[in-house]
Amino acid sequence: MLDRVLEPEVMDTVEEAVDYDAMDHAEVNRRFVDDLLTVLAGTEFAAAGRTCRLLDLGTGTAQIPIALIRRARETGFAAKLEIAAVDLAAEMLVVAKANVIAAAMTDVIRLERLDAKTLPYPPNRFSGVVSNSIVHHIPEPREALEEAVRVTATGGFLYFRDLLRPNDEAELAKLVDLYAAGANDHQRQLFAQSLRAALTVTEVQELVKSLGFEPSTVTATSDRHWTWSARKS
Repeated sequence: MLDRVLEPEVMDTVEEAVDYDAMDHAEVNRRFVDDLLTVLAGTEFAAAGRTCRLLDLGTGTAQIPIALIRRARETGFAAKLEIAAVDLAAEMLVVAKANVIAAAMTDVIRLERLDAKTLPYPPNRFSGVVSNSIVHHIPEPREALEEAVRVTATGGFLYFRDLLRPNDEAELAKLVDLYAAGANDHQRQLFAQSLRAALTVTEVQELVKSLGFEPSTVTATSDRHWTWSARKS
């Protein structure tokens, strides 16, 4: 197994924000959103007339909340979704703001510049906390996961997905070639760095166990992703 090599916790240059937003995340985002809506459908927050308040940690350029709202509307999801989309990178949020405005979703997506490790929200604030690819950015991910649990309401859910660290250099190179084939050199470098900074399933299972959740709530869900899906009791 490759050793974990940390990348910068905050991607906060104009080039990084623009390149990240331009990368083809469509298929990965679609799967995340569809899987998340399936989880949502099985909760009490899915009832008609309910407001489901979600927190999206590490929203980046807000692609996930936009896709989630759009998909919920397409499928006739009964509850109203309101999303607090937060990130620590100011330049990411500049692009995110433009994306949310273009999608005409400023009424249901609120952007905030916050650190996932020290959230200002009171306990039990959200129906659910979700995240796509924040964990590999954080040197000590337990801090962010602990905060996520704290602000999730009793009976609420946590849904995190992130990259898996490859076993060796050959596997890493294969993944970059497969999933970043049409990307520019900088985008390929960003992807490779993220894979090196990612955790293994076992490492994430140990983290969630330390927070009182069953390790089995963490599983490998693709050749390059793990998913943590759990309810807060």
